[in-house]
Amino acid sequence: MVIRMREVAEKAMVSVTTVSHVLNKTRHVAPETRGRVLEAVRQLNYYKDAHARRLARGYSDFLGLIVSDIGNPFFPEVIKSFETAALAKGLDLLLCNTNYSPERADVSVRKMIENKVRGVAVMTSEWGPLLARELVAHHVAVVFLDLGVPGKYVSNIRVDYSRGIHQAIDHLHGLGHQEIAFIAGPQTLRSAITRRKAFIDALNQWGLSSHRTLEGNHKVDGGMGAVRRMIRSRSLPTAILCSNDLTAIGVLKALAEAGVRVPEEVSVVGFDDIDFASLAHPPLTTVTLSRTQLGKLAFEALMKMLRSKHRQGAEYLVETELVIRRSTSEAPSTTQTESAACGLAGSPCKSGLAGHENHGTRGAEHNENRSTAIDGRTARPPSNTLSELRRKQEGQNLD
Repeated sequence: MVIRMREVAEKAMVSVTTVSHVLNKTRHVAPETRGRVLEAVRQLNYYKDAHARRLARGYSDFLGLIVSDIGNPFFPEVIKSFETAALAKGLDLLLCNTNYSPERADVSVRKMIENKVRGVAVMTSEWGPLLARELVAHHVAVVFLDLGVPGKYVSNIRVDYSRGIHQAIDHLHGLGHQEIAFIAGPQTLRSAITRRKAFIDALNQWGLSSHRTLEGNHKVDGGMGAVRRMIRSRSLPTAILCSNDLTAIGVLKALAEAGVRVPEEVSVVGFDDIDFASLAHPPLTTVTLSRTQLGKLAFEALMKMLRSKHRQGAEYLVETELVIRRSTSEAPSTTQTESAACGLAGSPCKSGLAGHENHGTRGAEHNENRSTAIDGRTARPPSNTLSELRRKQEGQNLD
């Protein structure tokens, strides 16, 4: 038997309008009256007919959220923040995951329109202008992440990638690093292109070479593969900056498997500051991008458009900031790094290695005096792996 709102009103001895206000949280209702309505709902086992409500009003109580990869630890915090803000306003969440697929992005847009969502936050980069126009044509407010140009029904959140990446390069340069590599994200993603450009600009600012750029896939295996390619080509740098933390975690794993110590032999910097970053070994120096702020800002931008008479959008800025942990330290000597790359690749080096056995200790963080302490402990000398590689290489050269 289907229970209707009218029956709830009769049992609670209030009007249908009052029941509607209580259930939809659209107006303040006296606590005693509200209690009677909710008790009637419980006793009658009443459920709102969301479909009928949607048909009557022409829109639902849903806000849409579209993300690239729900398996990426970056996105759960964005989702949680966005959903928390929506629930506080009596709204529900319709979540779609594209997995970086344009085809799935098309399906996501259709799902949003068919469910008559009030607005959509698009937290993904594989997004074409046709999809945006489709949503706007159906009067769906949209908030993009580093994609849209503000206008009617369209807002954009711009991330200041340059700030955090410049801080990272300044930090590494201050530690004496001259050979810095960058593992970028897929160049089909606009955000990955933006981060790569910021890296090159930051290097140029210090007059450093920017040719050490490899393309990854924003995943752990992409970071591992990039490091293995560096080792095979005997071009291991003294520092590696990664386009996201998952890539950096892959870099840490591949370097550990190759016997290269972080940060004593190679420094590593990530981007995003996901929860796993502080739990990595060693804890990862990274550029933080607040996912909580991002999710909350996306919701607020949607609500501001929905409250606006002309549905006019705007642009919002989210800043980034370097967080220094223990995966970076002063640069080793050039010979030490070349020895690592050549020895691990199993090929003789062109330059002799004799006379370079003492390389000094290095600190975990850079300051005016370039401290040689790591969390209050004296930095350890280069690993036995590199020392053995140097001795083996010297023997090969003498032969």
